[in-house]
Amino acid sequence: MNNLPVPLAIARIAPDGNLTPRQKRRFMIDMVLRRGRPGTGSSVEFMKRRTAMNPWPDLRPILQGIDWVIIGGVATRAYMPERMTKDLDILIHKEDGEAVIAKLKQAGYRVASRLAVPGYLMLSPEGVEVDVIFGDHPWLKKALAHPVNDPAGYPVIALPYLIILKMEAQRARDLGDLGTLLGWASDADLDEVREVVARYAPEDSEDLESLIFIGKKEQEVPPNAEGNL
Repeated sequence: MNNLPVPLAIARIAPDGNLTPRQKRRFMIDMVLRRGRPGTGSSVEFMKRRTAMNPWPDLRPILQGIDWVIIGGVATRAYMPERMTKDLDILIHKEDGEAVIAKLKQAGYRVASRLAVPGYLMLSPEGVEVDVIFGDHPWLKKALAHPVNDPAGYPVIALPYLIILKMEAQRARDLGDLGTLLGWASDADLDEVREVVARYAPEDSEDLESLIFIGKKEQEVPPNAEGNL
């Protein structure tokens, strides 16, 4: 795969093909805006469904007394239809890292490896992967203090901070999540997202508005859709 030629559209931005996260995000936003059409193919009822069908380890009794939140793919089920993901990602303050790892070990978890970011991949006694990420974001204290409960009652990072994390990510899956998360968010929630992004990542505000636009477009009924039923 590393021997693939760099496509011309990407080479215009980064001749070596190594796009930064922001360049990748803007490239994909531009592509969606050029090619996008109204509608997602999913019903409104489905898009508003919130479930916790996929079982994940309950860390609440293990990490009692420590602030932590679920992030990543599992966190999205608090805001959009649940999807499959291979692991559970949790975010803690880096100062709590040693205590969290110790508590997890006492509960039968073991360290599998270090992560590419500060933190560790842990394996539950049943073999479930849990990424424990040590954070030091300027907004982290607020995010840890004000989680949202998902359908299972687990503490999930609030939407504005989940949006910031996904805008920092480099995967196409995260950009897809952004369109859905923002497209189905209420106006009040979007105002909170805008406020948090403007405060902590103002350079991303323009991209945020584009992602909101794309997400809202997905809700529109395609022309002549009713006539095709």
